[in-house]
Amino acid sequence: MVDMTAVLSKQDILQLLENEPPLIEGYRDLDAQLQPNGFDLTIREVAMPQTAGSITVDNSQRLVSDLAPLVFDGLGFLELMPGPYIITYNEIVNLPNNIMALAQPRSSLLRSGVTVYGAVWDAGYSGRSRAMMVVFNPRGFRLQKDVAIAQIVFMRLTGETEGYSGTYQGENIDR
Repeated sequence: MVDMTAVLSKQDILQLLENEPPLIEGYRDLDAQLQPNGFDLTIREVAMPQTAGSITVDNSQRLVSDLAPLVFDGLGFLELMPGPYIITYNEIVNLPNNIMALAQPRSSLLRSGVTVYGAVWDAGYSGRSRAMMVVFNPRGFRLQKDVAIAQIVFMRLTGETEGYSGTYQGENIDR
């Protein structure tokens, strides 16, 4: 039996960008964002959580935090103090039923005392995702709109699955 699980290469990603829907849409600059082992995701919006959240075993009382979007200054920057933020990516991800994805922060972000935490992108998911960014640097962090902040890495599954059909399917797609 051959193991077909693999991280997609730059060439694999390019091929999947030709699909309908494409693997990724809404990107800013294909040449800059396409990486040897993934694709850079860029910042569309940054928000601060305003209320408590809640999750339950059966999701009947799931409640995500209300968000207050932050406003970029005239040059497209935000001055962020230490703490958690919810980010929304520019890119819309459309995963086929045989590919899942994970994202990791760019190393420059980590070297500045900032990180990004994201959930698993299940096979079959489609949407403009959100993640949590935490500024650990006690001096804060300066961030520009549309900057590459994380790299999404795609993995081919050993076979097709039924695909994601959860609450966040199609999220934040306003094109």
